[in-house]
Amino acid sequence: QVQLVESGGGLVQPGGSLRLSCAATGSIPSFNTMGWYRQTPGKQRELVASVTSALITTYTDSVKGRFTISRDNAKSTFYLEMNSLKPEDTAVYYCRITGWPGRGDYWGQGTQVTVSS
Repeated sequence: QVQLVESGGGLVQPGGSLRLSCAATGSIPSFNTMGWYRQTPGKQRELVASVTSALITTYTDSVKGRFTISRDNAKSTFYLEMNSLKPEDTAVYYCRITGWPGRGDYWGQGTQVTVSS
């Protein structure tokens, strides 16, 4: 029903910035959470940031003050603005939309973010 396409990943120097986008097609449940996750080899996938349809946001402690999640409902797209990037931010980033209650769980294919000098 819902397909997510990610873009914006790449190679960036420490201290640099990137903006990831996640564009959705299909029928998105009215009540939902949109989120960004990341995964590094040897570690479990972790939540980076999320925003609900009521615009409540959450961030993992390591990115607070550096990353910002936002959503554009008219474009069915949401974003992750990443500033002051650190090498430890290197990971594959995945976007996700979860509908509530029990209205679906959809993942993007992932985009590589590499922070290196």
